[in-house]
Amino acid sequence: MDLEIRGVSKTYRNGVRALDGVSLTIPPGMYGLLGPNGAGKSTLMRTIATLQDPDEGSIRLGDIDVVAQKERTRALLGYLPQEFGLYPRVTAEALLTHFAVLEGISERGARRDAVESLLRQTNLWDQRTSKLGTFSGGMRQRFGIAVALLGDPKLVIVDEPTAGLDPVERVRFLNLLSALGQRAVVLLSTHIVEDVSDLCTRMAVIHEGRIILEADPLAAVEGVKGRIWQRTVTPDELQRIEEDLPVISTRLFAGKTIAHVFATSDPGPEFEAVQPDLKDVYFSAMKGLLGGGSP
Repeated sequence: MDLEIRGVSKTYRNGVRALDGVSLTIPPGMYGLLGPNGAGKSTLMRTIATLQDPDEGSIRLGDIDVVAQKERTRALLGYLPQEFGLYPRVTAEALLTHFAVLEGISERGARRDAVESLLRQTNLWDQRTSKLGTFSGGMRQRFGIAVALLGDPKLVIVDEPTAGLDPVERVRFLNLLSALGQRAVVLLSTHIVEDVSDLCTRMAVIHEGRIILEADPLAAVEGVKGRIWQRTVTPDELQRIEEDLPVISTRLFAGKTIAHVFATSDPGPEFEAVQPDLKDVYFSAMKGLLGGGSP
C-alpha cells in the first residue's frame, strides 16, 4: 500500500509555518526525506505518525484515512522518533517484552517468540540481559527499531536515526533499515545525504516546509552531469566567484578550500568538471537551481 500525502500544511501557535502544502506519494520500500534542521521533517513525521493533526490536507495509507482513523493507522505503524527515552535499569529483553504486551501480543509463547526474533534481527540477542543504561548510541537505536517493529508494521517511520552514530554502528543500522524496506513503507527522515544515497530508491528534499525536489536519487545525479564544476580557491577568490556564479557548496581538502558551482557551460579555464553525487543534487536544490520533480 502507498502512503499518499496531499496538500498538508501546519502552522504552530507561535506563527511558524512548519509545513506548506506538502504533497508526496510514497510507495513500499525505502523513501528518503532530506532537509536541513528546521525544514519541517519532524513535523511531517509526527503528523503522519498521528501525534498531531494537520491544519489542512489529507494523508492516506492505502484505504486508511490517517487523520480520521488514528487507531487503525497506529495498528500498522512503527515509529522511531529522533529522541526517545528508555528505562536505564531494565534489561532489553524485559522492556521489549513489556512493549509487546502493550502492543497486544497476549499469548505468552507468541510474545516470547516475537521478542527473541526482534532481538536477533537487531543483533541484540547476546545483550538481552544487559541493562539499557549500558547500551551505546547505536545499540539504543537498534533497540528502538525492535520496539517499532512489534506487530509487523506496514509503515515504519524513522526520524534522524543515524545522527551521532559512529561509522560502524551507522553501517549496521542502515543494513537493518534496508532489510525493513523489503516488506513495508519505510520513511527515512534525515539531514545526512549519505543515508539517502546509500538506502533509498526515491527521495524528496524539503526546505522551509515545502517540497522543492522529488526524484529518484540515481536519476537526479544523472540529471546534473555536466553542470557541476570545481576549483580550489582562496577566501578572496571565493568571494569574487560568488558574485558571478552559483556556488552550491565548499569543502576543505588538505587545508585548501574547494568550491563547487552549478553551471550549464564551462565557467572558466580554472574550473574542472566533476562527477556529481547526491550532495551536489541536494545543494543545487537548496539553492533553487533545480525545478520540481527532477533536475
